[in-house]
Amino acid sequence: MGNNILVTGGAGYIGSIMIPELLHAGHKVTVLDNLMYGQNSLAHVCHNPNFNVVRGDVRLKDTIAPLLKKAEIIIPLAALVGAPLCDSDPIGARSVNHDSTLALLKMIGNDQCVLMPTTNSAYGTGDQNNHCTEESELRPISRYAKEKVAVEKALMRRKNSISFRLATVFGMSPRMRIDLLVNDFMYRATHDGFIVLFESHFKRNFIHIRDVSRVFLHAINNYEKMQGEIYNVGLPDTNLSKKELCELIQKYVPNFVFHEAPIGKDPDQRNYIVANKKIKASNFSPIHSLNSGIQELAKGYTMIKNSNYRNI
Repeated sequence: MGNNILVTGGAGYIGSIMIPELLHAGHKVTVLDNLMYGQNSLAHVCHNPNFNVVRGDVRLKDTIAPLLKKAEIIIPLAALVGAPLCDSDPIGARSVNHDSTLALLKMIGNDQCVLMPTTNSAYGTGDQNNHCTEESELRPISRYAKEKVAVEKALMRRKNSISFRLATVFGMSPRMRIDLLVNDFMYRATHDGFIVLFESHFKRNFIHIRDVSRVFLHAINNYEKMQGEIYNVGLPDTNLSKKELCELIQKYVPNFVFHEAPIGKDPDQRNYIVANKKIKASNFSPIHSLNSGIQELAKGYTMIKNSNYRNI
């Protein structure tokens, strides 16, 4: 028997992949989304009687409170995602990413489960060797990461929750984002043929968008064992520098060239190597490689050539 699940921001990049999977698994899913990008990314599941969508603002108590009462599981995806977008609208980012989530946590009961996507960008520059586990000190740099850290602290004060510190997500989605690192580099490789790298040695960890959906389903199915914990979610052997990522892309886009700028500073100063052993110990392993994701994006970008799919 499925659960009643509320997903805020469910028509976004991740939700547009996750919602069909939740429905396929037999759950009843309600999505609350303000549809700020004018997307119809969940049109293909409207036929499903177990799907419901509400157009509204997660910050409005009168909108979200009735939906929370019916939910057994809450997945708060609603957010202004990424440092550039948050810096361009700091008030909106604070009210959505921080204030509305803390308000949500106060409105729900102890018996309701919360599966929260946070971010491993909070590790900042890692330790002296750039290695990070779930126990590592958090060094958030961006406004986005700092507010995610504050929300995670509040979340983990209640036992009936799980936090997923997601690596940099990549892959195609009906509500596409081409501003994420792998997606961005592949877009530039496909349509521009070149890119200039600043601080090309900076490393990131990565995860395919469909593996993000899989880990949430995994948590629902193994909730008793996993609740009350924080998990890094990324490809276990894919901590690559920006230069290494470009070299990998060149295998699939041979005409792509990149230049390492000798001077200049990347505004995104994250640089870390993330361990994903804890989520693996829960018997979850990603199945979508970075290589397959690059090939997927190459096909997807034959259909996309504009800037409407960036968050900023």
